Amino acid sequence: MAHINRRYIDKHWFVFIIRGLMAAIFGFLALFGVLSDYEIVISVIAIFLLLMGIVDSVSALYASVKKHGWINSVIDALIDIAAALTLLFFAKDSLVASLVIIAVYTIVSGLIDVFHGFLSTVDPTDRFIRVLAGVLGCIMGIVILNAGEFEVMTFIRFFGAYMLVVGVTSLIYGVHNRSQGVEDKQARSQALKGKKKSKKTTKKAKK
Repeated sequence: MAHINRRYIDKHWFVFIIRGLMAAIFGFLALFGVLSDYEIVISVIAIFLLLMGIVDSVSALYASVKKHGWINSVIDALIDIAAALTLLFFAKDSLVASLVIIAVYTIVSGLIDVFHGFLSTVDPTDRFIRVLAGVLGCIMGIVILNAGEFEVMTFIRFFGAYMLVVGVTSLIYGVHNRSQGVEDKQARSQALKGKKKSKKTTKKAKK
């Protein structure tokens, strides 16, 4: 069973599922051109990031109440909300500024995924998936930032593809964390039963 370092992954498994579904739905819509108007797309991206930030904020609050790690959820929430508010109130009417914000957000998110990939698990499959998603985010962010000759919607599709990958990755992590939680409880339960049996055996031997 892979070991998860809760110091770096502090989100509840259900939070990964919610984030994964949101990212996958948005990524699909953006990647396959369901959203075609630039201004509408930017507004949808901003709202999507804001919702992601709210989910992470609730996750941080839950983690703090349960006295688990919460700093990573706060960082994710701040990044999402800052990008969303900047798009909504400061860069919505500027094509260049909007694309720069989206590109920077994608790169930063990619770097965070790489960080978590190396530090949050020793499972090689999980690590590969998380690092791959992070590297892809960095590459797509750099492409969005530098490839000025492409059409605007091409940039949006790049971002949508990254969000689709993020969605799938988050869903995998959510399901995996859930299964690990069940396995951990079973292991603790068996260990507790073993200790009780050992104590009973020791008492009988003394008698």
